[in-house]
Amino acid sequence: MSPWRLRLLIVSLLTVAILGALDHTIVSTSLATVAGELGALAQMGWVVVGYTLASTVLLPVLGKLGDAVGPRAVFLVSLVLFLVASLACGFAQDMPQLIGARVVQGMSSAGLHLMSQTIVARVTTPRERPRYLAIIGAAFPVAILIGPVLGGLITDYWGWQWVFWINIPFGVAALLLALVAVPHLPGFGRRRFDVGGSVSFAIAMVALVLAVTWIGDPALAAASVVSFVVAGMAFAAFLLIELRAPEPLVPLRLFVDRTIAVGTVLSAIIGIGLFSITAYLPTYIQMAYRTSATVSGLVPIATVFGMLVSNLATGWLVSRTGHYRVYCIAGTALSAAGLFAMSVLPVGLPLWVPMIVMAVVGVGTGAFMSLVIAVVQSAAPRRDTGSMTATVNLVRQVGSTVATAIIGGVIGFGVAALLPSSLDAATLTPQFVHEASAAVQSQVAGIYSGIFAPVFAALAVAYAAGVVAAVLLPAGRLSDESEPAPAPSSEPLTA
Repeated sequence: MSPWRLRLLIVSLLTVAILGALDHTIVSTSLATVAGELGALAQMGWVVVGYTLASTVLLPVLGKLGDAVGPRAVFLVSLVLFLVASLACGFAQDMPQLIGARVVQGMSSAGLHLMSQTIVARVTTPRERPRYLAIIGAAFPVAILIGPVLGGLITDYWGWQWVFWINIPFGVAALLLALVAVPHLPGFGRRRFDVGGSVSFAIAMVALVLAVTWIGDPALAAASVVSFVVAGMAFAAFLLIELRAPEPLVPLRLFVDRTIAVGTVLSAIIGIGLFSITAYLPTYIQMAYRTSATVSGLVPIATVFGMLVSNLATGWLVSRTGHYRVYCIAGTALSAAGLFAMSVLPVGLPLWVPMIVMAVVGVGTGAFMSLVIAVVQSAAPRRDTGSMTATVNLVRQVGSTVATAIIGGVIGFGVAALLPSSLDAATLTPQFVHEASAAVQSQVAGIYSGIFAPVFAALAVAYAAGVVAAVLLPAGRLSDESEPAPAPSSEPLTA
């Protein structure tokens, strides 16, 4: 591609990536208002769960489809569906309608995110790829930083419907830009589609999400156990099908390549080690450091800002030198050290201390967050670029989902078990604690510090395993030569 058209393409993909990432974070602030106006507080969580579940389930399917018919077609269809679903969300008259529209949004968002990365892989050299993937990957930390605030402002001044409708003008502009900028990239004409793998994976993910959603409710404990069993059986069936399928949804045969295997492990560690704890940081800071809700947000902001800067910096450096292994080793080591430091920080330190420590964790994670995708793409055969890109994203998302549920359970049960009988964990809010006596505040701070310490330590161990994995990553340099484009195929895609 000519330089000007490549820049136009990156602007188009970045615009769409920001829309998709914002759609996940901007809604969180408006959830209470939406649930209240639609009269369905009990179903509020499914606005987020439905979106996340649909996005996760569709990742490997869309990756395979992008390899078959070409990423441009999947990208444009996903963008149109995203705009239609955004319109439908705003017009929803009840919670089931909103959840249904959010499911479609999640499906289309997966296509936008995944095909953006696949398109970059198809139009750039391996050496150029980290820089452009880092630019597109910046959409996620940017969305975390501005999404909740933007969602609150829109909800307060325009109404919650505009949280979804705001996507329309920007999405239409992005669509017109994409029609011009995204090149026609031929597919590889798969003749078989892995229906068995798709169905078993969908069952496994639905069961897993239901299990981790219900695990904290004593009334649904039995249903949660059954769901875990179903998820385990479905995942086992999925692996067996993938090993025998002629055109598997997830090309397991490629994991004999050490670069692909290690890159996938590193991606999973990001989901397990950082993405899972981010949602609980404000609560920890409010309780252990006795801050307001507004001030507690400074710690995750520092984390995400460190991630953003490091992600862009390493993408630029790797594109200049081609060397990537050192950033994976240094990044996992920094994150492990930061999380270990969080586990031993005494209560009562100034807030800037955990801010700096978590910023270090963010810098370490950002060092290889987008980089591992570029490395895996460069190691995978060109005909499996979409499938492997989907797999790397999938393990990160599944790792985050499972680890988030586990951490939530540990915190919930731990606080309930350690609180004195005079305090009720179900009604324990930061405001209540801040208005309580100094003795109660100190006691609650100690409880939260004691519960979070082993959580941070466990996540540090996960990153320490990442250091070992990064050391096993084969040394080398990304090539600055273009790979030959595939010949267009007219072979039909059949089940």
